[in-house]
Amino acid sequence: MEEKTSTPINGDALEKKIDDLLQMMRSADPAELENIKTIIRKKVKFFDRMTLAAMLLKNASEGKREGERPQRRQRTEKPEKKAADNPARTEVKEKSEHVIPEDAKTLYLNIGKMKHLYAKDLSKLLQTELGITRDDIYQIRVHDKYSFVTMSEENCAKAIEKLNNQAINGRTAKVTYSEKA
Repeated sequence: MEEKTSTPINGDALEKKIDDLLQMMRSADPAELENIKTIIRKKVKFFDRMTLAAMLLKNASEGKREGERPQRRQRTEKPEKKAADNPARTEVKEKSEHVIPEDAKTLYLNIGKMKHLYAKDLSKLLQTELGITRDDIYQIRVHDKYSFVTMSEENCAKAIEKLNNQAINGRTAKVTYSEKA
């Protein structure tokens, strides 16, 4: 059986690696990191997560001496793809460029994430209570203690009428027009 030998990790080099990783973390795509964190939560027991982080850091630093770069594998050239080649990509891009009409109004709702109200839940609630579709809601922003919903003036008036003083997630809703534009 083959014996594994590990080289001790230099403390200064490890601290530099941690700083580099923290910088990469700050500039990374939050949605991508959230997906990875979800997978880790599913696969790694809570008390093993710190050990997993230490092992990942050790593996990232292994074989790397001070001033040395880790060996990279050779990349093979891939043909360039354009967005026009993939209709699904252009469709997503068009969908994300949702323009809010000028006559739209924004509502303030005194319930947010701390009462377990999320954009998806609020969207479903508005759709069922007001009899509108998802496309009638221009924007939903949910904060910790309150939320903002942007819709047409007509739908805002309906929402105030139907949702004001209604119990939502154990709290009495106060729905008014937002003071901010």
